[in-house]
Amino acid sequence: MADNPAPRARPLMDIATFEDNFGVKPERKTYLCYEVEVLEGDTWAPMEERQGFLRNQGADTPREPRRHAELCFLDLFPSWGLDRGKQYRLTWYVSWSPRPDCAPELAAFLRENSHVSLRIFAARIYTKVSGYERGLRDLRDAGAQLAIMTLEELQHCWETFVDNQGQAFEPWSELDEHIRAHSQELENILWNRRN
Repeated sequence: MADNPAPRARPLMDIATFEDNFGVKPERKTYLCYEVEVLEGDTWAPMEERQGFLRNQGADTPREPRRHAELCFLDLFPSWGLDRGKQYRLTWYVSWSPRPDCAPELAAFLRENSHVSLRIFAARIYTKVSGYERGLRDLRDAGAQLAIMTLEELQHCWETFVDNQGQAFEPWSELDEHIRAHSQELENILWNRRN
């Protein structure tokens, strides 16, 4: 009898990429770290083979079509063939909140996949395009849970998705203020309040 081959290690993000994209002073690229859990009884069990990260496509190569990281995830999802008779929870950790032009596709995905819930933790809010507030509210209305990444989520990403080489996560200066400001901004957007 042949031995089973060892599972292939999934790619990890390098430290500089994580710091440059999830830090307080970010790059303009969007990275999306994802994990999938399945409901077993009353407990969410991680599906470690369904963890990874992706980034938006086409930003660095003019000949490649542009595709946002969220839509790249939606392209990947059907290949997993998840059992529609079970409940799944997707958790995304994104460097930028979804843009408004992604919101309709994400809302449609949630409507078509009632066996899936989606939590989105964003490092910051993408405000460079008009309609971003409406897009975030549309995602909320479609059932997505939206929040700003806290120290807990950043540390989880560091430990789960980053080739941290055994180093502990060191919070950036001004991180607490960054989290508070963006959390308040997101709450105001979701509940249509003016600052």
